[in-house]
Amino acid sequence: MNEKLKIVFFNMLVILLLFSAVSIQGCSDQSGDNEKTRVGNPGHEEEGHDENGHEEDEVVQLSPDELKEFGIELATAGPGQLKVHVDLTGEIVIDPDRLAHIIPRFPGIVKEVRKKIGDKVKKDEVLAIIESNESLVPYEVKSLADGTVIEMHLSLGEVINDATHAFVVADLSHVWANLNIYQKDLQYIRVGQEAVITAGPEMPRAVGRISYISPVVEEDTRTALARVVISNPDGRWRPGLFVRAEVVKERANVDVLVPKTALETFENQTVVFVQTPEGFRPQPVVIGRRNAEKVEIIAGLRKGQEYVAKGGFTIRSELQKKAFGGGHGH
Repeated sequence: MNEKLKIVFFNMLVILLLFSAVSIQGCSDQSGDNEKTRVGNPGHEEEGHDENGHEEDEVVQLSPDELKEFGIELATAGPGQLKVHVDLTGEIVIDPDRLAHIIPRFPGIVKEVRKKIGDKVKKDEVLAIIESNESLVPYEVKSLADGTVIEMHLSLGEVINDATHAFVVADLSHVWANLNIYQKDLQYIRVGQEAVITAGPEMPRAVGRISYISPVVEEDTRTALARVVISNPDGRWRPGLFVRAEVVKERANVDVLVPKTALETFENQTVVFVQTPEGFRPQPVVIGRRNAEKVEIIAGLRKGQEYVAKGGFTIRSELQKKAFGGGHGH
């Protein structure tokens, strides 16, 4: 082979080697790009699965036995009458017409005390015996009314000479609930309205009607006074008790009325759990008027839908467990 052929052959070999190197590098880069693409987007199919799984996570399936076990009660959405009320506060006081202040007529020395605070007395029953300073003759101090001794300001052997020494007897078979009406509520309160009086969960409710509303507003408190007469045969409504009152201002007929126990908070929304063929799912709702027990649903729950009226917190807990990967525990 002459010198020129050797040079041509060598040059061709170099070109082939360079071309092969470039081709290999290109393939490597493309493979790397594909790998980067795969790593940077971890499975579109898995992402789609998450979306489907999210829909499943918003449904809880419970058997009839589980509903009974957890105390979950179902109801059918429908119309009802909502009593809209004004909330007032106040206290129990004694009816002044049922209160008797009994004062010894003459100065003297207490010779005998027959009754004490808390005792029941009848009209003309003897409360104490006083020996007069002037005649030295004992005389009787008698009750002026039937009732209960609520104050007593004398004791055995004490010298009495003024009106501060007395018995106070009160008939507590009926008492007053004096309620404070703020300016914003004055327009809703009228004589004759029904009022439900409560004094805590341990006390029974009392139902009465407003019998009096003061004609003036107190300067210090900026409130007017409403009075409700309460029957008190067993003495539970003790004078001085702090009370709350619900005064009905409106009876509204609404399309969808549910108990407050049906409302739950899920993902920062007010929801009602509705029953579907797949299970129970949270349904966001818009609420309207309400009282202490029931609430009007303006949107989100239709007439005829089955919903959880009580015990929805159990379903909410199950949804929260599933959101954290806990799954249904039954």
